[in-house]
Amino acid sequence: MVEEEKNLHRSFVAVDFPDEVIKEVARVQEVLGNLKFTGKMTELENIHVTLKFLGEIGLDKLKEVSRRLKEIKMTEFEARLEKIGIFHFKRDPRIVWIKVGGKGIFELQKKVDDVLEEIRFKKEERFMSHMTIARVKYVKDKKGFGEYVKGIKLKDIRFKIDRFKLKTSGLRDIGPLYSDLKVYRLGQF
Repeated sequence: MVEEEKNLHRSFVAVDFPDEVIKEVARVQEVLGNLKFTGKMTELENIHVTLKFLGEIGLDKLKEVSRRLKEIKMTEFEARLEKIGIFHFKRDPRIVWIKVGGKGIFELQKKVDDVLEEIRFKKEERFMSHMTIARVKYVKDKKGFGEYVKGIKLKDIRFKIDRFKLKTSGLRDIGPLYSDLKVYRLGQF
């Protein structure tokens, strides 16, 4: 049992972003950094949209997930940065996010859900296509923080999504380390 637990992989299916999006995230994080709060910015190399979190799964299940994801047939699509916002927990701001829009990302997430439901992964009850750009532990002026975040203007960036990935996450003292296990290109079928 202990040996089996050591071979579990914290896994998820995600979409990464082109450099122009990452540069915009860096700019927004810099603007956000002008406001005092306790927490941390998401490392730029870790910026992504999680299509489906799989949890801690063993190697056999991971291989089955990989096989199922290969079944997804879809062409590349355009997405865009839409707006910035905050997820709260008990009225406290906890996550600062940027929403990624475009119907293609929702179609892709549904296809991921559909193929993985066949191997007993529960479908997402509600999917919000977002990237986490900062995690907040404490902020003194909650209302002011919220107003400041809402006032940050995003550049109108549209970009192509032509792949998605099966990833694992390892926890380190300085933050998570994400590794790509498999890359699935869209439009190659």
